[in-house]
Amino acid sequence: MTDTLVPQETSGSAAPAVPAARRLFIKTYGCQMNVYDSERMADVLRPLGYAPTDTPEGADFVILNTCHIREKAAEKVYSELGKLRQMKEARAAAGQGAMTIAVAGCVAQAEGEEIMRRQPAVDLVVGPQAYHQLPELLTRTARARGERIGADFAPNEKFDAMPTVRGVNGPTAFLTVQEGCDKFCSFCVVPYTRGAEWSRPVLDVLAEARGLADQGVREVTLLGQNVNAYDGAGPDGLVWTLARLARALADIPGLARIRYTTSHPNDMSDDLIAAHGELQALMPYLHLPVQSGSDRILRAMNRKHGRQTYIDLIGRIRQARPDMAISGDFIVGFPGETDRDFEDTLGLVREIGYASAFSFLYSPRPGTPAASMGAPVPADVALARLHALQALLLEQQTAFNVSQAGLTLDVLFEKKGRHGAQAIGRSPYLQSVHVEDADHLIGQIVPVRIEHGQQNSLKGRLIGA
Repeated sequence: MTDTLVPQETSGSAAPAVPAARRLFIKTYGCQMNVYDSERMADVLRPLGYAPTDTPEGADFVILNTCHIREKAAEKVYSELGKLRQMKEARAAAGQGAMTIAVAGCVAQAEGEEIMRRQPAVDLVVGPQAYHQLPELLTRTARARGERIGADFAPNEKFDAMPTVRGVNGPTAFLTVQEGCDKFCSFCVVPYTRGAEWSRPVLDVLAEARGLADQGVREVTLLGQNVNAYDGAGPDGLVWTLARLARALADIPGLARIRYTTSHPNDMSDDLIAAHGELQALMPYLHLPVQSGSDRILRAMNRKHGRQTYIDLIGRIRQARPDMAISGDFIVGFPGETDRDFEDTLGLVREIGYASAFSFLYSPRPGTPAASMGAPVPADVALARLHALQALLLEQQTAFNVSQAGLTLDVLFEKKGRHGAQAIGRSPYLQSVHVEDADHLIGQIVPVRIEHGQQNSLKGRLIGA
């Protein structure tokens, strides 16, 4: 992946529960695209009688949908597999039937044979372009374990095999429109685990979006490793950009909000920038990773853009949409990073001003060019830099949230809060907003007066309350 999408780790499935004799548990690691993939795996398995459960205990089928961006994420999978093996053996010893264990996603694609070697309890290993074959694989696994299916399939085969009706839970949903990456950043494994860039046809995207809107979804987040490189085939015989796709999505009745992630600076086109200033449904929040503020490190990362190019791009975006909230990704401790390089990153952060951001220690991934770039930055130095960067980013995030006090923002209420009739929603800038006496408004977009902002959320009240 050219850039890290917003990290997620979830359990269970978004699909609605249905009466079934078989229980399905999916644990999702990584980004929003993996969350989407997990939801679609649940859709594929529902006709076989699998209904979601919140815990692996007692599940008939357990899927770990994995991420390979960082070493720690991959090791979490092996740790979880050890626990699942014990559950599987205990279940068999108690005569409670078999538990089938599958590893899906990018770790499955990159380390399929290693997974089978390290953890014999695994029955299936399924790459990210092959999960539509899960029903067939389950049938075959009943006869012989150890099947591995990689990503030797075109992405369109996967999407063509998906059920037309999705299971949704709430007024927001992810919608994958693009997969793969052609950028080959030197630190990244995604071109090798997700393949080349590919965009879904426009009509397929619009059909899925209409189905979501019919089920009450008010906001979609368009997903892709390089989502702003979208170039799907349109019904008019032309190639559509992400901006044109967004305009068509905005015309779908009931669909009020559109977001997208993750983008590459080099694919931030003029028409997409213009759409942010013209299209009300396109939310004023942009996740646009830069990874480093040092030109020298950006070259070593093979990012194909420079520091000033990124700064100028943000300026153009804010000219089109002055209230745009910017989010980003940063990698600290990349091989060869000096104190001066790191200071350049801090300087860029101060110049841009981020509403939110994600920052990580560099993690060498086997097979990537960066993994053989020489001696790493000492661990204590890299960690000290990360803490300094995160402190600055958190200061900016808190300041942005505090600045919302006194404003009236449209909030899409998503779920009940922890206290009484409290409800939690999202502002146009993706902030979590807590409002009392609003649980009857879930699924609606309502103006909220912001009373105060804090580090990770806003608190507001309904107008007139």
